[in-house]
Order: sequence, then C-alpha cells, then structure tokens
Amino acid sequence: MSGDHARPTSALFRPGTATPPRAARHGRREGFARRLRRRILAYRDIEFLSTRIPGESGPGQECLLLVHVRKVVGQVHYRLCTSCAEGVITGVDIDAHFLASGLPHRALSHLRSRHPGITWRSTLTGRTTRDLLRRMRIPTTCAGSACVHAPAVPEPLQPAG
Repeated sequence: MSGDHARPTSALFRPGTATPPRAARHGRREGFARRLRRRILAYRDIEFLSTRIPGESGPGQECLLLVHVRKVVGQVHYRLCTSCAEGVITGVDIDAHFLASGLPHRALSHLRSRHPGITWRSTLTGRTTRDLLRRMRIPTTCAGSACVHAPAVPEPLQPAG
C-alpha cells in the first residue's frame, strides 16, 4: 500500500519528451532574450549616415539614415540653421522591429552629438514621437514657425512619426 502512491520508476509510465515544457515560464525568458538581442543589435550593428537630401528646398535640409547591413531601417529628417544655431526635427521614421530597442533615443542622441551647440526643437505631433521627444527634452513647436534665414518655400511632405 505504501508503494501505490509513489511515482512509477519504469520508463513505460514516464511521460515522453513530446510534451512541451510549461509555456509561461519559458515564454517570458524568450521574450526577454529577444528584446535583449534586438537592443544589442541596435547598439552594435546600426550605422548612422548623414546625408543632404537632393532636390529638397532650403539650405539645411538633411537626413540621418540608420543603416543595418546595407538596409535603411530608419530616417530622421531635420533642418539646420547654423546662423541661428537652431535645428528642427521634421520627421522620425524607424522600422517597427527596432522601436522598442532604444534605437530612436540613440538616433536623436547621435544627432545632438553630431551637431554640438545646436538648440533642437520639433514639429512632430504623433503620439510615439511626441513621447520620445518629451523624454529627450526636445520642445515641440508649430510647423509654420521657421528660421528667419530659411526661404519662404513650403515644406514638402515628410514622414510623420
């Protein structure tokens, strides 16, 4: 009677390896590991390239490209006026795969370090970019307020973050 409640020791009565492990325990680790790998990828393998946009109006229209293995995974559009020492971020467009990896924060930090002494502001009003800019302490202004040195040409459509 004492042996009836014990576990069977024979291999015939053991559950096979076909039963999957508990999903809740492993699912959490897998998600954490995936996010960690994506963050490491964003900090190690992403290159920042600054380019002037051909055909765009205005002297300071530039774009910061985020490149991962010859593929553009993000863009930050901005205008610079070195006379006023002001920069305006007009568009942030980053692949959804990299949004939670800290890449948008790193891109704006890189932009600040690339142009020291520039006061930054933004014209973006999207929810995700608005939260990012608030965390980075970049004020939001209306789209119509431009530098006095900028020509009075209407701004082309940019990706709205």
